[in-house]
Amino acid sequence: QLQLVESGGGLVQPGGSLRLSCSASGDTLDNFVVGWLRQAPGKEREGVSCMSRSDNFNTYYRRSVKGRFTISRDNAKNTVYLQMNNLTPEDTAVYYCVADSTILTAAGLCSAPPFGTLDAWGQGTLITVSE
Repeated sequence: QLQLVESGGGLVQPGGSLRLSCSASGDTLDNFVVGWLRQAPGKEREGVSCMSRSDNFNTYYRRSVKGRFTISRDNAKNTVYLQMNNLTPEDTAVYYCVADSTILTAAGLCSAPPFGTLDAWGQGTLITVSE
C-alpha cells in the first residue's frame, strides 16, 4: 500500500520561497498520478498542481499559481516536489500530497473535488505566508 510522507512546510514572508517534498513508500510512485492539494481555513479543498505518469506525461497548475509553482518528480528517490516561489498570503493553507492509480491525467486529479476517493494522502503540512 502506498504511503506518502510530506516535509518542507513552515512560515515564510510574502515573496519568499519554499519547497515541499513528498516521499513515497510501499509502491512505485510513477504507477500513480500525483499532485498537491491545499485547504485554507473556511475554504474548500482545491487542486494546486498535479502530474501524470511518465509514460504519458502531462501537468496541471491552477491559474493562481501558474508561473510561480513547479511540480517535479525524482523517480529514483520515489519523491514528488512542489517548488513554490513568490509566495503570497493567499497561498496560506494546509498542503496535501496525493496519489491515485485510476485517474489518468493531471487535470483529472487536480480538478475533481472533493477528492474523497483518492488512493493515498500525505499527512498535510502547513504553509503560512505572513510578515
